[in-house]
Amino acid sequence: MYAVMSSVSSFGRGIRDSLPIVAGYLPVAFTFGVGAIQAGLSAGQALMISALVFAGASQFVFVALVGTGSSAWTLISAALLMNVRHAFYGPSLLSYLDRKQQRIPLALLAFGLTDEVFATAIAGTAKQKEGEMDVWLLGLETGAWSSWLSGTVLGACTGMQLLEQSAFIRDTLEFVLPALFCSLLLQCTRHGGRSAVLFALAGTALLGIWLENHLALLGGMLSGAVFGGLPLPATPAATEKKKTIKKNKK
Repeated sequence: MYAVMSSVSSFGRGIRDSLPIVAGYLPVAFTFGVGAIQAGLSAGQALMISALVFAGASQFVFVALVGTGSSAWTLISAALLMNVRHAFYGPSLLSYLDRKQQRIPLALLAFGLTDEVFATAIAGTAKQKEGEMDVWLLGLETGAWSSWLSGTVLGACTGMQLLEQSAFIRDTLEFVLPALFCSLLLQCTRHGGRSAVLFALAGTALLGIWLENHLALLGGMLSGAVFGGLPLPATPAATEKKKTIKKNKK
């Protein structure tokens, strides 16, 4: 009975921790729903894409290519190329899972991984109880996935009318996703990931001069993974904090 209650509690914490993602996903998914209708898809088709693909950027590209009459091979190739970075997410999180006590299938957890879910999961691993990481992660993914579906439905059913009536809403939606990424970056830097974030940003910015955005992003991820473990020069505040800790131990 205790194990069941503990799992329910962990799942609930995952749902709660997904709220910042939910706040960002709802308007972005809303925009996708609008774009899908504009491309000639039905609300049901837009919902099916969000439910089965659950990958924001590639969904927008998918809809844009559908609107231009692209072939199925082009659609699949574009989606795979844009989402190849997800191949790094699973192995990174796998080391935090207790395989002996794991109850959630890995395939299900892998499906729910997005950029924002991964960043939140990495930042929150230290807070999870032993053996409850997979249940918490499922709750985190469930909250994110549900909000993505909800936003898609709202956008597909009511979006066109709202955007036509309010230029403010239209302009605000363009800023939501960058703001969400900035907040997730702050979470990572607070949990010891400062060097990885800086190397990833530098790699992405430099490669973005010559490569397409999705390829530059992949290169930036590799830069962060390879060089992120290198120590950065300590700030005066960090140095003072270390001295205080050593002094208190004595």
